[in-house]
Amino acid sequence: MARQLRIEYAGAIYHVMSRGDRRETIFLDDEDRKGFLRTLGEACERAGWEVLAYCLMGNHFHLVVETPKPTLVSGMKWFLGTYTQRFNARHRLRGHVFAGRYKSLLVDGGDDFYLRVVCDYVHLNPVRAGLMGEGEALEDYVWSSFPEYLKSPRRRVGWLRVERLFGELGIRRDSGRGRREFREMMAARSREEGHAEEELWKGIRRGWKFGADDFVERLSKMGHGAEGKAAIHTSEALEETMEEKARGIVREFLKKRGVGLEEFRKLRKGHADKVLLAGELRRSTTMTMAWIARELNAGVPQTLWRALWAARVKSDNTRD
Repeated sequence: MARQLRIEYAGAIYHVMSRGDRRETIFLDDEDRKGFLRTLGEACERAGWEVLAYCLMGNHFHLVVETPKPTLVSGMKWFLGTYTQRFNARHRLRGHVFAGRYKSLLVDGGDDFYLRVVCDYVHLNPVRAGLMGEGEALEDYVWSSFPEYLKSPRRRVGWLRVERLFGELGIRRDSGRGRREFREMMAARSREEGHAEEELWKGIRRGWKFGADDFVERLSKMGHGAEGKAAIHTSEALEETMEEKARGIVREFLKKRGVGLEEFRKLRKGHADKVLLAGELRRSTTMTMAWIARELNAGVPQTLWRALWAARVKSDNTRD
């Protein structure tokens, strides 16, 4: 099945979630969590993002971000790639930290109700996950934006924007009184564990958009097809991504040879068919050599590069 379009436009709001590769942890200790937040701050500076909520869990994270410029894709590429490099360098590891493609849910910014529900969903994650001990308050979970909301502006990270959510809740000022009011609201929701909104939360976990009935129609009217901006479609249209195109090429190749993927992966790393398929993937897609080597179990990228080069030289000599 093809994957969903990445819809980008100025002012878009997204709920972004990404899990660890094979659902493994993406934070080994608190220094990793601090590094993740520092990297997020850098991504905000580079991409112009404004963060509305975040929560770091064991093997995944949640992020609600507004993009004044259509920079979700480029910003996420830098953000996840940079954190991966820093994580691997710190722990002397190699390979992927995150599993495949991150999930992004487009949130209706024209109706702040949906923003409030999404931010509640993110802030209440530790409660739903059973991470809160008896007698602990929601702000005791320090790896969430909720305790940041309770700080004064001068003590809060500069890339977190609180006034949008405060406004939706009827909190007029980012003052001590306003922050106490917000804390009390969320404490009540924490005790209820959000059961009243469970049906709404199903809309956050599924699909590509979360908003009012006319959200898609409004998106269509403001869609752009020029200047490199993605067109916005009125249906829940799905588009073949480059990764899926690559997987399709792999399936077709294996079908012709009458073998399954697992059987093919068990062949020796330098097998001629693996080199042949790798060459086709390089010619027909933009997938990296690291992805190809991992997908085919063809060794490290450098070894596969050398095998492709040797096959090319042999082919050229044969033609001569």
